[in-house]
Amino acid sequence: MDRAYLSKLWAAIQNGRTNGWKRGMALEYLIVKLFELDGAKVDYSFHVNSPEGGILEQFDGFIQYQGINALLEMKDYSDKINVEPLAKLRNQLTRRPAGLVGCLFSRGGFTSQAINLAGFMAPQAILLWTAEEIDAVVKKHRITEALNIKYARLLRDGMPYFDFRGELDYETLHSS
Repeated sequence: MDRAYLSKLWAAIQNGRTNGWKRGMALEYLIVKLFELDGAKVDYSFHVNSPEGGILEQFDGFIQYQGINALLEMKDYSDKINVEPLAKLRNQLTRRPAGLVGCLFSRGGFTSQAINLAGFMAPQAILLWTAEEIDAVVKKHRITEALNIKYARLLRDGMPYFDFRGELDYETLHSS
């Protein structure tokens, strides 16, 4: 699965035509694979089992890159997502050390309530990613640089919903 394939996969996801993939799985694969191709250490979708043996939690991915560790959650819906996925991810983050970041990717974007709530999640940190941002990293092949920009803005300004696209040097990225 190379970058050309991922570009075609993203187009299929946007058009709702991911034949051969269970609902949402194509987006999960796409995002984690982009991180992997960019040099991040990744874990694809996984479960955390309870001590009794049942499934306690399910995650769409986990990445480690240059000191940033993040749990990944993807929502492949055309409608904007509301606060529920944020609240769930926040609760999952509270069970882990404070240095862990959550990344919530949404093809349909976020409601204003979700964006506002994300700003009040501290000390849990959740970065919100839109379809336009996914499109940019698919085309420019630098999701790890986007992660660094979004994370730095979160640390500096407390902004979990920062559109990194204006911060990237597209000419430099495109030529590399």
